[in-house]
Amino acid sequence: MKQKFVNPLKNFTDLFEKMISGRLWLKVLLALVLGVIAGILLGPDLGLFSEGAVKNITSWLALPGQVFLAIIQMIVVPLVIASIVLGLAANNNPSAMKKNGIIALLFILISTGVAAVIGIFLALNIQPGSFVDASSLMDSGVGQTANIVAKGFPDVAELPSKVSGLIPKNPLASMASGEMLQVILFAAVLGAALLSIPAVQSKPLFDLLTALQEVSLRIVSWAMLLAPVAVFGLIAKLVANLGIEVLGGIAIYVLTVVLGLFIVGCLYFAVAKVTSGQPLKQFFMNVRELLLLAFSTSSSAAVMPISLNVVEEKLKVKPEIARFLIPLGATINMTGTAMYQGVATVFLAQVFNVDLSLSSYLFIVTMAVAASIGSPATPGAGIIILSMVLEGVGIPAAGIAIILGVDRILDMCRTSINVLGDVVACTTVQYFSSKDIDTATATPEKSIS
Repeated sequence: MKQKFVNPLKNFTDLFEKMISGRLWLKVLLALVLGVIAGILLGPDLGLFSEGAVKNITSWLALPGQVFLAIIQMIVVPLVIASIVLGLAANNNPSAMKKNGIIALLFILISTGVAAVIGIFLALNIQPGSFVDASSLMDSGVGQTANIVAKGFPDVAELPSKVSGLIPKNPLASMASGEMLQVILFAAVLGAALLSIPAVQSKPLFDLLTALQEVSLRIVSWAMLLAPVAVFGLIAKLVANLGIEVLGGIAIYVLTVVLGLFIVGCLYFAVAKVTSGQPLKQFFMNVRELLLLAFSTSSSAAVMPISLNVVEEKLKVKPEIARFLIPLGATINMTGTAMYQGVATVFLAQVFNVDLSLSSYLFIVTMAVAASIGSPATPGAGIIILSMVLEGVGIPAAGIAIILGVDRILDMCRTSINVLGDVVACTTVQYFSSKDIDTATATPEKSIS
């Protein structure tokens, strides 16, 4: 009798496919690891390929990632408008809406301030600036690079015009240019106006926006099929262009920022344990795909549709809360960015031997909170906002050049924390809102004598 040949490689492949089937987070994680390996093989450290060849290869590898981001960015604006208007419509109680907004704003301000303080505290105790020699940074080339980055920030006299400029004079232009805060304000005004007119007149537009939201989410689900390949290409290109040596040069600074982000993340998970109503393990499993994608794309706006889906479907947050806070949080809730700016400012002060007073630290916290709230939800925004903070405490603008090389990898890390903060903001607002409802509906029983 002939013995049937068993192919161990095929068995392993079948088992592997079965293991990762339907588990997007695992596919993304594997793509992340493989992308790092591919980037090291292609990078300048091993020297296996010429610079031109690496540029061509990584450009093609990154194509799926660019297509993925383009699809998400294409659909973000209509999804945000539909979500905010429908979120306002779902909650036609003005007092509840106002209370939710106040809770969300307080949570964002407090968490962002605490994150900035954590960054300053870590930088003061670890002293990462003492490991870097800044003597070679003041040459003309580096100084020009940093000065270009630092240009263009408004002074105090221009703030009133900047505030009035938040109201979009041309909503279509704001949508085309991706100015998300203006788009959110337009959607909020549109939603409030629709609520103020008779339901018979507003119903057709609400039906249209409901269909628009469903179509947008379907397009996002199609884009998610590209996610693992997109992550592989983007990470491979990043590592190949960055190189291991750049990371090693200021490793203590990088580790300080990562440690600070880890602490902020742990605080968020502690809050989520109380406010989400789920065990910590289950909460982590619900958000892990979202955090991996946020890490890979470095953009809170790019993962906004996925954030909405996770918050509503997996965390069971009410639509009226989720659909308003997720777009708003992606625009103004930048806790990871605030923590990073606290570390980076103190780090550069140590590098250039700039003595910071107590008022300087207060200024850093205040500006880190304000700048983070005004920071666009796009990759690389933190490094530009940082230069405004540096100018305020007298640190040379050339210092930005020290951290430019590693900012991309840190931007990925802090984006994950920013997105986690958006999710926890939703669970926190729902937690306190439900507490208020329970208190209001609970009436003491009267004893019958």
